[in-house]
Amino acid sequence: MPDLSRIGDREKLKPKTGDEPHWHRLRQGVYLGYRPSKKTDGGTWFARFYDADRIRNKRKRLGDYGKLTGHDVFKQAKTDAEAWAATVESGGELARDMVTVKDACLAYLEEKPNSIAEGVFRRHVYDDPIAKVKLDKLRRHHLRSWRKRLEKAPALLSRTRDGEKRWKERAKSTVNRDMVPLRAALGRVLMSGAPNTDSAWQEALKPFKGADKRRELYLDKAERKRLIDTACEEVRPFLRALCLLPLRPGSLASLVARDFDKRTRTLTIGKDKNGSPRQISLPQVIADFLAAQVKGKLPTAPVFARRSGDAWNKDTWKHPIKDAVRGANLPDAVSAYTLRHSVITDLVRVRLPILTVAQLSGTSVAMIEKHYGHLVRDDAEDALATLML
Repeated sequence: MPDLSRIGDREKLKPKTGDEPHWHRLRQGVYLGYRPSKKTDGGTWFARFYDADRIRNKRKRLGDYGKLTGHDVFKQAKTDAEAWAATVESGGELARDMVTVKDACLAYLEEKPNSIAEGVFRRHVYDDPIAKVKLDKLRRHHLRSWRKRLEKAPALLSRTRDGEKRWKERAKSTVNRDMVPLRAALGRVLMSGAPNTDSAWQEALKPFKGADKRRELYLDKAERKRLIDTACEEVRPFLRALCLLPLRPGSLASLVARDFDKRTRTLTIGKDKNGSPRQISLPQVIADFLAAQVKGKLPTAPVFARRSGDAWNKDTWKHPIKDAVRGANLPDAVSAYTLRHSVITDLVRVRLPILTVAQLSGTSVAMIEKHYGHLVRDDAEDALATLML
């Protein structure tokens, strides 16, 4: 058995019958393989693992590590082979029926049901050439091509009342968000490839830096009240709730009557971007408002419902809010998310600890600091002023 760690020994190897690799034992049951090229210098690396439960060997093609040289080639191949073997041992190998990128996406949704990911896969993956690429053949150039198609795809801006769609150029921040589900689905079943090689599929899905900008549009309390007063009666309770709680509009719309406990004045937010349910305690004035909304409703009924009894969603709240924006003579760019941004801004400005703001709004401290940290500079100035002798 050759020592593949020695460059000279590798260079002397000849292709074996049937293209079988030369194997190098890493540990019991785990081998690193090398198949010399018949036409050029170098060769292809493989990993092999003996599955004692099934009494058979499993093999994975690692690639040629074309941009690595000298001892770096063996070092990276060894690292990848051991990582893959550890994945197989822990039960994280690809299922037999998981062959293509589409299969990986479907498996991801089974494990982590998510309407946002499902929408991205439906719009940008399932009908795209990337869907049919086999996972063991997936390379960086496949995903680079997919990313270019994603960047060029127009983003839906809005729909008119008669159903006509209006589009806009896809922003870098939107591209970043749309890449997240595919990166998560592939990361669940694939090892990261060696850096700067075509097997480094993950490099093609790196987000644009600095693409997420702060929301600058802010409505003060008087403007928010004017918006609510101008809105139609049907959407008014939903808008008022957006002005009272720093929740995402989708999370607010998904609340059902049983999520609010009148006795303890607590609200459970079960569906949110972070995926983990959380509870928040409410002051009496907001608890009274929610109690009025759930009065007489079944436990599974939406807290904020349309006349039809259905919950609000982004397609149904859009037009009533736009009508109210025009009626209140507010900037056209005002949306449901503007209200969330305005509420979070107010909480930061009254010097509520950023950790508490993050917990209430269901986001990370890092995101609050990134987008709202500039609002607390006065705190620093006031603190420094106390040092004056």
